[in-house]
Amino acid sequence: MKENDNYEDQIEGRNAVIELLNSDKDINKIYVQSGERHGSINKIIAQAKQKKVVITEVEKSKLDHMSKTKNHQGVIAVVPPFNYSEVEDILEYAKSKNEDCFILILDGIEDPHNLGSIIRTAETAGVHGIIIPKRRTVTVNSTVVKVSAGATNHMKIARVNNITETIKKLKDNGLWIIGTDGEARTIYYNENLKGDIAIVIGSEGFGMSRLVKENTDMLVKIPMKGKVTSLNASVSAGIIMYEAVKQRNNL
Repeated sequence: MKENDNYEDQIEGRNAVIELLNSDKDINKIYVQSGERHGSINKIIAQAKQKKVVITEVEKSKLDHMSKTKNHQGVIAVVPPFNYSEVEDILEYAKSKNEDCFILILDGIEDPHNLGSIIRTAETAGVHGIIIPKRRTVTVNSTVVKVSAGATNHMKIARVNNITETIKKLKDNGLWIIGTDGEARTIYYNENLKGDIAIVIGSEGFGMSRLVKENTDMLVKIPMKGKVTSLNASVSAGIIMYEAVKQRNNL
């Protein structure tokens, strides 16, 4: 079952639109800046025509007015709202690939740039799906899509009412829940990140909520050697995810 919002959204920027065209996502229309006929714009127009997507040429001022990211690069695609997956979809996807389940849980990420970066890294790391709460978090919007470089087109993302209840459901399905916390005793690379796991990344300013932390099976930390004692959420997520990739592939 998919969940929709009742509005259109848009994808901005050449790479993001190319990734969109390479996916099986629906596209309502593509706006292209008048006179733009060099580089990757030609590729976008050719692919759009091949897929029979409506292309409309407009002046740069029109795109500037439409743009939410303020960096449209001469192209904006109008698409139906993002289709969120269910948690069950993510579990089934891992099973269909005959792989140990690898899930990321984001507890309160509010910066769209962080969310976009995390999705991009998760897709390259082979994460089967990302779970975000419906409250206290940014949704998948045009900025998130652009920062993700189109990775949102290939990543299953579920929005849930209650992260704690979802963690309990994942445990019932045999997943080991690993939280990230600066006060943890175990360094991330000393923890076993193989098997069916879900890694929890807390919010940029406050980390994981108390209930979420209490329901994890294990807490890990990234050692800090400098005077700055915290990392950007997307950087922390990338470090932990690729340690899991290393362990799971015996690199």
